Amino acid sequence: MAKTGGYSRAATAPALGSLDFALDRGSPVPLYYQLAQQLEAAIEHGVLAPGNLLGNEIDLSVRLGLSRPTVRQAIQSLVDKGLLVRRRGVGTQVVHSQVKRPLELSSLYDDLEAAGQGPATRVVRNEGVQASADVAAALGVAEGSQVTILERLRSTHGQPVAFLCNYLPAGLLDLDTPRLEATGLYRMMRTAGITLHSARQTVGARCATADEAALLDEQEGAALLTMQRTAYDDTGRPVEYGTHIYRASRYAFDFQLLVRP
Repeated sequence: MAKTGGYSRAATAPALGSLDFALDRGSPVPLYYQLAQQLEAAIEHGVLAPGNLLGNEIDLSVRLGLSRPTVRQAIQSLVDKGLLVRRRGVGTQVVHSQVKRPLELSSLYDDLEAAGQGPATRVVRNEGVQASADVAAALGVAEGSQVTILERLRSTHGQPVAFLCNYLPAGLLDLDTPRLEATGLYRMMRTAGITLHSARQTVGARCATADEAALLDEQEGAALLTMQRTAYDDTGRPVEYGTHIYRASRYAFDFQLLVRP
């Protein structure tokens, strides 16, 4: 199939015809913001996929009964967020959606799948190694004892999102590489009868090294989100220690804060 700007021509057909917009003209929320929020939701849930065209501003303004400046402001707000791009000779096109992940004990694979993001995994490393001091402390094993290391590159819509490094106690479960590339690690644990109960997690940020930038299709020095997590089963046993990096341009942690009574 012929390609246009890195996407197939089928993907670049205008994609807004099937969308219904609910705009409340009596609301104090500006119309441009209502339109931008609904377009963003369609991108996040995969209704508008990378490569889809929005058509031109005049057609969209006529269809929705909005002024052209209102439509232009809505589109520009999503261009500024990196969700849309204006391409000369092509039009306004969906680039990607930012992954918003709840801050809870869940698998990135499951979260991406639930959000309609079409996760894909490439296993970079799957082998036994000697536990370093940090890994041994996290997993409650002796330093230098055998553990399994997994390194995986997780992508959505053909674009890398995260590089995941996990350590597991040796012999915990059968870590078959084809299965790891077809599903998530936590799902494999559940299938093996391991009940995940709790975790300790630290979230941070830093700049990408040259190797990390090449792996994640970013510029050297680009912002990365980092996460360290130790997960425990329902007996209190550590079953996984992970050190992960995520593209800040495509990924965010989403959580709710409650006021302590």
